[in-house]
Amino acid sequence: MAPRAPDHTIEDLASLQALFGTVGEASVRKEVSHLHPVYQRWIEASPFAVLATVGPEGLDASPRGDPPGLVTVVDAHTLLLPERAGNNRIDSLKNILADPRVALLFLVPGVGETLRVNGRARISVAPDLLQRLAMDGKPPRCVLVITVESVFFQCARAMKRASLWEGPHRAAVPTAGEMLAALTQNDIDGAAYDRALPARQRDTLY
Repeated sequence: MAPRAPDHTIEDLASLQALFGTVGEASVRKEVSHLHPVYQRWIEASPFAVLATVGPEGLDASPRGDPPGLVTVVDAHTLLLPERAGNNRIDSLKNILADPRVALLFLVPGVGETLRVNGRARISVAPDLLQRLAMDGKPPRCVLVITVESVFFQCARAMKRASLWEGPHRAAVPTAGEMLAALTQNDIDGAAYDRALPARQRDTLY
């Protein structure tokens, strides 16, 4: 019998910590349990975030975008995230009903650092919140009221490795219609979908 190949999987914390070494002081001290004023300024400048949730059917990470101020800072412990019109899959919202834990990754175009927020969310349809967060006269479907538990910034290494904000990055990837046609064996007319998409997105943006 041939010898068994070595298993190079790390399965315990001690081995993992030995692989990466000591955490630097700055990496520890940048994490706080509230929205420090410098972190509030960061959130107020961000037009884009990724919302991560977990539920019985698995994990979800989905984009959120609006003009800068996408997420409203209420106080040092509370954020408001409007849920705009979309595809009605409501994957994130279904997860939050089962497990309120959420994570947000904030980006600012041209800036290498990102901001990470962890906390717990509840779904509100309070009329005053819906009206407060209306865009182009249209209120969101609902609002996530997020209680913040930890906040810290991530250094720019990932962005620099990806050259994310450097030069044009329009890759030759399949269009939305091409992907749908391939996934449905052409039951959905991909070319027709692509032709109609710009107008549909414009008319249903809010």
